[in-house]
Amino acid sequence: MTNLFDLTGKVAVITGASAKGGIGHATALCFARAGADVFVSDIDDAGVQTTAEEIRALGRTAGVAHCDISNPADVENLFREVDQLFHRVDILVNVPFIFPSRVHPHELSLEAWNKTLSVCLTGYMLCSQQAIRRMLTQETGGSIVNVGSIAGASGMGRGNFPYSCAKAAVHELTKELAVEYARNHIRVNAIMPAQVLTPGLNQLLEDPRFKATIRARTETGIPMGRLLNPDEMAGPILFLVSEAASAVTGVLLPVDGGNLALNAGGSHTWPAD
Repeated sequence: MTNLFDLTGKVAVITGASAKGGIGHATALCFARAGADVFVSDIDDAGVQTTAEEIRALGRTAGVAHCDISNPADVENLFREVDQLFHRVDILVNVPFIFPSRVHPHELSLEAWNKTLSVCLTGYMLCSQQAIRRMLTQETGGSIVNVGSIAGASGMGRGNFPYSCAKAAVHELTKELAVEYARNHIRVNAIMPAQVLTPGLNQLLEDPRFKATIRARTETGIPMGRLLNPDEMAGPILFLVSEAASAVTGVLLPVDGGNLALNAGGSHTWPAD
């Protein structure tokens, strides 16, 4: 049982893995501690170099590349570099996201809509294509985990429109790929986080329009009564790529402190609280 989560001998590719304290960074270090060699990428060159150094300090081999996953040429170059260093891909974790300026849907520009989908959806597709092409040549197949969101399961409001639409599509992308490649020993799953204290959320919490109310309102919707941490996403991702989940594919795993379990009219507090 202790070996179910062992990634020794595995090669993982993680996009959006800058050392700014996000989900990709936490996952990269988690995988390295589990024995994997890790190739990390991001548009933040200095940050992703730091992540690679941290992986090497844990005794694992690390590769690093600049990659804007919405750019097909960047994605192709990323996987060429993975080929040169590791000659295989066992695991892919798609992490990056982008928010346009928060506006009402009728005020949203086509440019902002397209940019959001290009990173939050098309980029996941491009990276998955490249990983699957390599996994198909391996008898062992592989595993892909996409970072979805509770925003893709129910309406969030507050300018989430393009992000939520993209994440809902990521959920369907996950299920379609899982069905297509299950017989090739390629498993595809997703996590659905609630609000995680990433740099992006911390920036939102400082937005004068939301600062006074957003945290309290958000915590009201999470039965655990708090926002989540990036490290709390890494463990579920490790489970999904490990042998412990060998029969798990096409799953959208909420990692949300109970958010999706809470009825919209419900509460995790009593009136006396």
